[in-house]
Order: sequence, then C-alpha cells, then structure tokens
Amino acid sequence: MKRSLTKLLAMLFAFAMIAAACGGDSSDDGEESTDTTAAEETDASGDEADDDDDVAEAGEEAEGDVDTEVEASTGERAYGGDIAVGLEAEAVGLRPWEDTCSSPCYNMMITIYDKLTELTADGTYEPWLFETLEPNDDFTEWVGTLRSGVTFHNDVELTAQTVADMFVIQQTGAASAGALGSAFIADVQATGDLEVTYTLSQANSALPATLSRAPVGMVFDPAAAEADPDGYSTAPIGTGPFVIESRDLDNETVVVRNENYWGVDPEGNQLPFLDSISFRPIPDEGTRLDAVLSGTVQSMQTLRQGTIRDARAARDGGDEIELLEFQGNNVGGGQFNVLLAPYDDVRVRRGLTHMNSQENVIDALGGTGISLPGTQWFSPDSPWYSEKVAEAWPQFDFELGVSTLQEYVDDPERSDGKAAGEPIDVELSCPPDPTLIAAMQVLEQTWTASGLVNVELTNFDQQTHINYALGAENGFVGEHGAHCWRWSSDDDPSLGLNPHLAPPTAEIAEAAGIPEIVSPLNFPNWFDGDAFGAAAAAIQTDDFDERFALYESIMLQFAEEVPIWYSGHTATAFVNDPSIQGLIGWSTPSGVLGAGIPAVEGRWAEVWLAE
Repeated sequence: MKRSLTKLLAMLFAFAMIAAACGGDSSDDGEESTDTTAAEETDASGDEADDDDDVAEAGEEAEGDVDTEVEASTGERAYGGDIAVGLEAEAVGLRPWEDTCSSPCYNMMITIYDKLTELTADGTYEPWLFETLEPNDDFTEWVGTLRSGVTFHNDVELTAQTVADMFVIQQTGAASAGALGSAFIADVQATGDLEVTYTLSQANSALPATLSRAPVGMVFDPAAAEADPDGYSTAPIGTGPFVIESRDLDNETVVVRNENYWGVDPEGNQLPFLDSISFRPIPDEGTRLDAVLSGTVQSMQTLRQGTIRDARAARDGGDEIELLEFQGNNVGGGQFNVLLAPYDDVRVRRGLTHMNSQENVIDALGGTGISLPGTQWFSPDSPWYSEKVAEAWPQFDFELGVSTLQEYVDDPERSDGKAAGEPIDVELSCPPDPTLIAAMQVLEQTWTASGLVNVELTNFDQQTHINYALGAENGFVGEHGAHCWRWSSDDDPSLGLNPHLAPPTAEIAEAAGIPEIVSPLNFPNWFDGDAFGAAAAAIQTDDFDERFALYESIMLQFAEEVPIWYSGHTATAFVNDPSIQGLIGWSTPSGVLGAGIPAVEGRWAEVWLAE
C-alpha cells in the first residue's frame, strides 16, 4: 500500500475506534435467518448447475418477490385499541447508546424514541426531530435546527443542549462510541436554543444516515440516563409516540399512548392512534405465525423466507391475514475467518464458494421462488447494485471448486500445517434453527462430496453465535471458521461497509499505519487498504456516481478475495390481522413518504385499527 494512501487513511479514520458489538440485525450486521422446513435431498456434485452463468440484472426480482408497494395510507383513521406484536427475539436492552439493537429491538425502541432523521421511500434522509439539517461545503460541519415544543415523557423539554449532553454519554456507550467514530463526529455543541452543530474530524456526506439509527440518532433524556443508566434499560424515557408501561423480560414489553406527543399525520390528526402495544418475543417461527392465525397476537415480524411461504399458504387457504412483504439489500450467506487456517488462503475460500449451490441452499431456507441468489451487498432492484460485480462473483461450479481447492490441498507449504494431499478441516457454524441446519447440511454434503473437506457442523444460540464471531473474549478476533451470517440494509452503504472494512486487529492496524483504528465489526477479519480507502473516499462526496464507483470497487474486491459467501437476499414480512392499517404508509413530519418496513422495523405511530 502506498505511503500517501496510508497517511490519508490515518487522517480519515483517526476517530474511528469501533467499540460496538454486532446485534444480529440485519440493520446492522447479523445472522442469516430462515424458516422451519427441511431441505430436499440434492445432488451434491452439482447437477443443478445448468444456470451457473445466469446472473440477475439490475431491476430484476425473484418470481415470488412481491414487495408490498409503499404508498401513503388511506382510509378513515380511528383512535383506540390495543394490539400485541410477536417479535423474533427479545431486545437485550432499550438504551440506544448502550444496547446493540436489531430488528425486534427497533420495533420496540421506535415507539419510545424519536430519531433526528429518517429514511424515506426514495432512499434519501429527511429531518424528523430536526426541522432542518444542513452541511457546510466540505461536509465537516452540520447544523441542525430542532422542532420546538417537543417534550420527553417526563415533561422535560427537548433543547439543543439535550443533544449536546447526549453526546457526552454516547462517547463511552458500547453501541454509540463506534458509531460516533465511524461517522467522524468529534464534537456536538448547542449553538442556540434549538440549534445543534456537529463538528466532524473529517468530511462525512452520509451523516444524516448515522442520525437515523439508534446509537446516535435516537434521542433520550441524558439527565435521567446519567442518574440511572441501568434502570434506563427497563424504564426508558424518550419523546416518542408511546410511553413504556411495563417490561417483563423474555415475556412482554407494553407501551401506552403518549397523550402529549408532538407529531401529527398528513391529515393533521394527532398521533398515535393506538392505546397500547404489547411486544412479545416468540423465537420459534411456527409458533409466532400460529399466534397470529389464532388471534393471540395481531401482528408478527419475520425475516425468514419459509415463514413467508407458510403465511402465504395460510392466507390462500382462507385464513384472514395480510402480508406486508419487503426484500431489500439484506443478504444472507456466511463468512470465512481469514486469520485462521485454512481460510487464510484465497484458494480455499474460492474453492468452497464455487461449491456453494445457492439454488439448493435457498430451497433449504424455504426461499425458492422468493429470494434471488446474492452476488453482493445490494439487491438487483437497489440503485447500488452492480451488474459488473454480479458477473465477477464466483458462481456455483462444482468441478472448478474442486480443482481450485485441490491446488491448496496439494501445496506442501499449505497454511494449516497438514501434509500435502490431506483434506482440509472446516468448522461450519450456524444457530440451531431447523432450516439453518438444513441449509448448512446442503453445504456440508457438497463440500464433503469433493473428497477434500472434512466438515464439522456446530450450532450455538443466536447470542453465542454473535459472540463467537465477535471474539469478545479473544481480543475481538473471532474464533469461528466458516460462519453463517447476513449483511447490509437499505441504509446508506457507509453504515455497514465502513466499519466492516477497518483493521480487525491492532497488529494489522499498526502495519497499515493507522494504529488507532481497530474494528471488532470486521467479522471475517479481512483487511485491504484499497477497499478501506474506497470506503473512506465514499463519504467525502455526495455525488452518487462517484460513490457508486467506489462501492462497486469494494464489491469487486469481495468477489476476488471472497472473505464472505452469499446464499440469497433476505425476504421479510409483517403478517397482520386485516384490522391493522397504516403500518407501511407512514410519512415524515414534512409529509414525505417514509421508507415503509425495511428489515421489518415498524413505525407504529400511524397505525390504527379498522373496524
């Protein structure tokens, strides 16, 4: 790597010490999840590889990808009513600055906290608690003006000083410290009663995206948080449309209507409409779907293709339910620990990836006809999708995979220390969901059929699975081998990619000339100076074409170095009782149509019950 680039990166990432842990989000990086059906028997040698050369073109959708159109809600609104929502997991905690937040957590926290900005249907960001947010010419300073008349649930007024005092707490928060660093937020000051000025250490054109996510963007009462940080997890205080009433961990969290909420819908009706929402963690997919069908809950979320298939079948069979579906940039697959032999050799990674029958894995996950195979972090209907990357991705070719892996196996200086000709040992790990196990068995059968791989399947619960990849007890260097996972979201690419590309260890950071920068969110432990530099450059500009080219270059490097592999894009859905209205058609305070339900994160303020 050139010294000039090294110096530039050191400057760009001087404040980017990532301290946050992963939360199985899909917002954020997390495990791949699937449904509850078993995989069909397949020919492990790859007889279904007839379409190996076919790749999705931009704008393409899977045959069964029927995303619900995001459009403004219509119908007569009604106040009142109580609903229960089934979530795929419990939230670790409800402190935005401290607790890692995934999709279930966001559903709860977004009822309690307002965000400073919000993602819209066209992929841009609009002010939310801010009325305006403007940068200077080089994106090193951003000035936001807060809405007046907003109060917390404890009647404390929201001011610019509130946001400045939040920053003090966020600087040491387990979830927020890294987000501040990767966004280059060096200082936050109240420069007026309602005016907030963000000073950045380096340019960041994507700051509004950071302010739309929990760690930095969700607004909490800093005085109450400082007085009782532990208690805040179960009794949070925000400015949001609902107030927490009770929290029974692993059983039920109840929020009730905030009678003094500042927000109104596009028709001028004060929000929210519902009296209360009960969030219930129901980890088993089949049980959660049955809860909706039986009326035990009125809504459920799922990030699993098979559950969507089962819900469609129930609906088509006469059950009175509605599906709100969305398949965005989130893509599942797995990751190799490139600091661990034999995954430290690209021949192993490419060989195993060529022997990944995406079609059969997707079938095991219940996604046939729903999910397209993945080739990058972006789905074919995303503006960030690159056909060049899709063409470059190593497609399923069993024989090519065998010959590629054979080169490593026959190498007398192979990195795993085994004798030339001996099979490699692969630990393939995933949570113990029936379809995840089935999908891993597809890989096991194919890899084992090569005669070159001994596969050990391991299963850990979701949190252990995350910690195993994170390596929190091993200097934040994961001990995993080949590990199922999922990446990306419909947020700005910088939120997921930039911390994912930073050095994973202090030794690598030192060698790269950026000793301050170590990212535990780099789960594959793969570092490349060019990719890191491209990620840094992508937030120096707001020109889409320039940014597209930079992110495309990163995806091309993934296709070349293969630190991760893909199965298919993640289909998600809310399955609702038909009485639930308004969940997908919410708007920003200025009347701009919101993003809908990406990652099945519901915005519940505009939801009402139709008779």
